[in-house]
Amino acid sequence: MNRHPALGIDFGKARIGIAATDDCGILPHPVESIRTDRTDPIARIAELARQLQVRTLVLGLPLRLDGTEGSACERVREFGRKLHASLPDLPLVYADEFLTTATAQEKLHAVGRKARDFKPVIDQAAAVEILNVWMENQP
Repeated sequence: MNRHPALGIDFGKARIGIAATDDCGILPHPVESIRTDRTDPIARIAELARQLQVRTLVLGLPLRLDGTEGSACERVREFGRKLHASLPDLPLVYADEFLTTATAQEKLHAVGRKARDFKPVIDQAAAVEILNVWMENQP
């Protein structure tokens, strides 16, 4: 198993959730939510990638139930192209984000968080789940 630090990204128009693994690439944890109306998300992700010394960017891809890509995937891939252009030395991989937000909501609810409290952290929790999906599929 070849583990290394990775940054998980849950792309959204209004907010982008960010999570990262530990230095060994084993345990993902929430980092922050980027408000796209207040911060340049590409610049902020580049800054976080340098600070956290990640070696892989993992971007959630919202596939349909049947595994095909729709218009939401086109927006994510466009963002991915811009992100990769800004950080060409870091591999950018896509991970199926199907049900990651629902899984994150279930986990937050299980630890006693109320639905109204999800908004500030749900994107980060979904990014954690994106990293979990990606790590489960690593050789």
